[in-house]
Amino acid sequence: MSVLPSPPSVADGAEVADVEAWVAEHLGDLTREGPDGVRSGAFRGGQSAADAALATLDVTSYARTRSTVLPVERRGASRMSPYIRHGLLTLTEVWDAVADAQGRDRTKYRDELMWQEYARHLYARVGDDLGRSLRREQPRPPAWDEPWPREMACMDAVVGELHDDGWVVNQTRMWLASQWAVRAGATWRDGEDEMFAHLVDGSRAANRLGWQWTIGTGSGKPYGFSRWQVEKRAPQLCNRCALKKDCPVQGWPEADTGPSVDGPDLRKGEIPPGPAEVEGAGGAERVWLTAESLSERDPALAADADRPAVFVFDEPLLRRLRLSGKRLVFLSETLGELAATREVEVRRGDVVAELSGTPLAATYAPVPGWARRAAGLDVVETHPWPWLIRPRPAPVQSFTGWRKSLGR
Repeated sequence: MSVLPSPPSVADGAEVADVEAWVAEHLGDLTREGPDGVRSGAFRGGQSAADAALATLDVTSYARTRSTVLPVERRGASRMSPYIRHGLLTLTEVWDAVADAQGRDRTKYRDELMWQEYARHLYARVGDDLGRSLRREQPRPPAWDEPWPREMACMDAVVGELHDDGWVVNQTRMWLASQWAVRAGATWRDGEDEMFAHLVDGSRAANRLGWQWTIGTGSGKPYGFSRWQVEKRAPQLCNRCALKKDCPVQGWPEADTGPSVDGPDLRKGEIPPGPAEVEGAGGAERVWLTAESLSERDPALAADADRPAVFVFDEPLLRRLRLSGKRLVFLSETLGELAATREVEVRRGDVVAELSGTPLAATYAPVPGWARRAAGLDVVETHPWPWLIRPRPAPVQSFTGWRKSLGR
C-alpha cells in the first residue's frame, strides 16, 4: 500500500507552485514531462474554482462567438468543461445556470451540454469500442512527415496552447483532428491519444466522439480543415505565417470517405444507466472517489459527512497513458481542497490492490474502467450517476437520432 501525504490546499493559502512540487515529488515519474517538467495549466482545480466559474457563467453572445479562436478576449467558449469532466459540476447544474440567458444563446449552449450527454450515453453503450472506427475507416491521403507541422502558424499556435494550457476551443480541436487524419493521413487513434494526454478536460467519451465525428469514422463525412477556417476564425495566424504564400492547406483536402467497417451495433438498444436509487445494504467504511466524480457534492460522499474517502492515483494506468502533469496538478488541487474539509486518503498504486478488502461506497460512473475496477472491489453501496437525461433504449448512430428518440 502506498499512502501519500495530502496535496496542499490552494483554497487554504498554498501556492500553485506547492501543488506542482507535490505532483513532481509523488507522481512526476508518471507524467509526460517528468518530475522537472511538471507545471499547471490554465485552470485551477477544486470545488471553489468550479463554483466560482459557475457563479460567473455568462453565455451572452455564445451563439455568435462560440467558434471564435482569436482574439482570445472575444472567445465565447464558457471554459466549464474541466469542471464538468471531473464531476465538480454536473451537466444539470450548468444547464440550470443558463436558464435566464437569451433564447438563442441558451439554446446553443444547451445543445453543447446535450452533446456531452450524448457522448456519455454512446460511451456507456459501446465502451472501449469507441476507440475503434464506428462506421467507416478514416481517409488515407498520402502521409505527411509531421501531422501537426509547427511551421504552420495555425498548428503552432493551437498545439502550443494545448501543451501550455491543457485546453483549446472546440473549433481548434476540429482543426487538430482533421489536420492529423484527413490532411496528414496519420492514424486517428494516435492523434486522439496525443490530444487526450494534454487536455485537462480529457475524457475518452467526448474526445473520441469528437475525433470520430470530425474525421468521418463516426459521421461518415470528414470535416475538411483548410486555410478558409483559419482566416475566418483567426486571421492573425495567416497574416504572420511564414507559409502564407505557400500554404499547405490552401484548398479543400482531397480525402475520400473511407470504406464501411463492421463496428458496434449503434441501432436502438439498451444504454447501461447504473442504479436509479442507492443500491446495497450499507456498511461501507470508506467512499471510493474517482476522477469522474470529485465534487464535495458527489452522491456517495454527500451521503455521510463523517465517512472517510479514498482516492487512488492509478499507477498502472498513468504509467501507460503518460498524461501531462497539468491534469495531475488539477486533480491534486481538487483533492487538496477536499482533504482540508474532511478526511481524504490519497494513495498511489493499483486501484484494486490498494482498496481490496475494504467495504466501499461509490458513485456509479458510466465508463468501462469503473465497472472493471468495481468488479474486483467490495462496493457495498452504489449511488446513482447524476445524468442530465437518464438513459433508456435509444439509437446512438447520430446525435440527432439519439435526441429525437428521447423527445429532446
